[in-house]
Amino acid sequence: MEKPIQSETSFLARLRTALSCFTRALASPDFCRQVTELLRPSQPQARPKPVELPPERVHASGLAVLSLLQREGRLIDFLKEDMAAFSDAEIGAAARVVHAGCRKVFSEYFAIEPALKDAEGATIKVPADFDAQRIRLTGNIAGQPPFRGTLKHHGWVATAVRMPTVSETLDPRVLAAAEVEL
Repeated sequence: MEKPIQSETSFLARLRTALSCFTRALASPDFCRQVTELLRPSQPQARPKPVELPPERVHASGLAVLSLLQREGRLIDFLKEDMAAFSDAEIGAAARVVHAGCRKVFSEYFAIEPALKDAEGATIKVPADFDAQRIRLTGNIAGQPPFRGTLKHHGWVATAVRMPTVSETLDPRVLAAAEVEL
């Protein structure tokens, strides 16, 4: 009569196999090499390469902000326009509209503060361990820090960024739809 197949090997069967392997490994170098190969940790499986998104999807939130700057302040129209044909007064009037709309969008999505708190024009000391990303030295730079100089621009540092999410159904490359009046 045939024994039923067990789903798991019993403890005694595993013990017999272990003792058998032990004695065979001591007696046979070839067997020992084969077992050693089996016991070697398996190579980690290569992770599947992440799906690469097209650039317009990777930068969709940035394109959405640019689209908002166009919608609220007509920034793209302003930048693409050749200003040579307009008077300073016309450019100034347009700049006020662009500024107001863009400032609204900017305030909604970004919080910034000065990189240095001192007033522009103040004399400041630049320490030896200054952060070259926050402070750019200009003028006659000689010697080693600390330096003393005049703050020409306080710089800007982002303290919060709230980028918009973009629906997968929208094409983020469309910054402003063409307008057709009927």
